[in-house]
Amino acid sequence: MKIKALKKPRGRKNRQAESAAPRRKRRLKYIAVLPSLITLMNGVCGFSAIVLASRTPAFTWNLSLIRRSGSMSSFAMAGFMIFLAMIADMLDGRVARLTRTTSSFGGQLDSLSDAISFGVAPAFLMIKLVEFYLEHLSFDSRQLSVILGRGIFFSAIFYAMCAVLRLARFNVENDEDESAHMNFSGLPSPAAAGVVASLVVLHQQTMPRFFGEAPEVIRFFDVMIVTALPVITFLAGILMVTRICYPHFANHLFRGKKPLPVFILLFTIVLFSIWNIQLALTIGFCGFAVFGVIRWIVVSLCKKRQPQPESTQA
Repeated sequence: MKIKALKKPRGRKNRQAESAAPRRKRRLKYIAVLPSLITLMNGVCGFSAIVLASRTPAFTWNLSLIRRSGSMSSFAMAGFMIFLAMIADMLDGRVARLTRTTSSFGGQLDSLSDAISFGVAPAFLMIKLVEFYLEHLSFDSRQLSVILGRGIFFSAIFYAMCAVLRLARFNVENDEDESAHMNFSGLPSPAAAGVVASLVVLHQQTMPRFFGEAPEVIRFFDVMIVTALPVITFLAGILMVTRICYPHFANHLFRGKKPLPVFILLFTIVLFSIWNIQLALTIGFCGFAVFGVIRWIVVSLCKKRQPQPESTQA
């Protein structure tokens, strides 16, 4: 008769050693160099936008190396840095898929960079811009000024936290298959940042150029940017965490063959962007945010009007 040897109870040290073993195997050894560098440039542009937004608008940048004459305020430069971060955000995923170097590390690094460039940077840019003009605009009621100040601070924090939640949810639900990236659940964080940054650039660059000789009109737009931009930033934060479906226009338009009217429309958009890039960015980003809401309302109304099939009882 064979006697089975009794197993010794595993002590606390043995359990800790077994639980620590899998962690050692998951240690990161190699990373994709080119996609990671592009993703880090996304974060660098976002950090640069924060630094530029912290400067006063009186600090202007000479653009003689880019064009013959003209200057740009620090707020406008911060907005353009957010746009450069968007370009880097579009390129890193494409490069990773082309070089077949997609990884979980790249996805996490991309989300961390997006949190800086499309979460913190737009919120900080909005709060610095509105605070600057709030100090220089003379409001009759001090209580109104205090309420606006608190609302600006709350809107900036709310937007930044919604962007972080949006990116965390995207990491959990993300699929590495590119064919699955045809729609977004909620407003993408780059598009939400584009809404804020485009309005800032429009206020800093386009409005003074068109209405520079009309101080009353400029003051009207200053009052509008102080009161409307925090509300728009707050609404952009809400749209990021909703389940409203937004199409991935890049994958829809540039994949496969398209009819001639679509090509003519894209060509017209390119010409309009060359004529006035600031106005084109504002219309594009704000229109994209509103388009998702309108389509969601229309689809919801159509579903309610459809007759429900009658349930038959056995």
